[in-house]
Amino acid sequence: MADIRYLVGVDGGGTSCRARICDINSNTLGEAKTGSANILLGSSVAMASINDAIATAAEQAGLNSSHFRQMSVGLALAGAEQQDAWYAFMKQPHPYGAITLNTDAYGACLGAWGGKDGAILIAGTGSCGILLKDGQQHVVGGREFPISDQGGGAVMGLRLIQQVLLSVDGIVEQTPLARSVLEYFNHDVDNIVSWSKTARPCDYGQFSPSIFAHAAQGDKLAVEMLSQTAADIEMWMNALIQRGADKICLMGSIAERIHAWLVPPLQQRIATPQGDAMDGAIAMARGNHNLYQL
Repeated sequence: MADIRYLVGVDGGGTSCRARICDINSNTLGEAKTGSANILLGSSVAMASINDAIATAAEQAGLNSSHFRQMSVGLALAGAEQQDAWYAFMKQPHPYGAITLNTDAYGACLGAWGGKDGAILIAGTGSCGILLKDGQQHVVGGREFPISDQGGGAVMGLRLIQQVLLSVDGIVEQTPLARSVLEYFNHDVDNIVSWSKTARPCDYGQFSPSIFAHAAQGDKLAVEMLSQTAADIEMWMNALIQRGADKICLMGSIAERIHAWLVPPLQQRIATPQGDAMDGAIAMARGNHNLYQL
């Protein structure tokens, strides 16, 4: 890495992609945010979001494409745990001096614990738990929506849509939360069905802020949604504890707001992150943190 003058950290999930450019001493020069960089949604789509975010951050830093060969890029991306997707992504051409690819959970864990051993649970659009201990990764969940990712916003949104449809059929109570979702779809069930055929995890996850807001007002459906999400997050936390975790950092838009819904013994297991996934991705840019071998 003798010709590397810039470190780039990229945190890419199902909803957004963030890129941060630093000098070799980790001083931030520029930062930007673009669309989804989950590689299971398409390697080329993820790479386009990454390139866009880096280019925008470079412009903010007073850099241009001629500097890309001087950049080492640490990629902490959703979907990177899937081996075929990892290799498909890494086969793509890129303009950077070096890249290293691991999961968004790995990057977040490095950032949360300052590069040392520790455990985190991410719950944003999706969910994944990871424990770094004695040079090994112990991962729970994170197998992508809809078959996994319990405790994440996408699963919560899917459950919400299911309950809204049941309310239309008169099977469950139609609460203010349910009515707000119906209003979003112009009170047309066919619109919901058509939307569902192409809806992505982030499309389901968009309803999570409304769930939290209605739960604060005592909405029965919203309370049920958050109670189930809290139970899911407790499940992942207990799985990490069984694998040797002591304290766990909760990270992501859902996890950071779910604390009060967790049982007291697990609330006491929560630790404050030292940094975020961007810090972990910058740490990844300093060396070879590839999940698989090229």
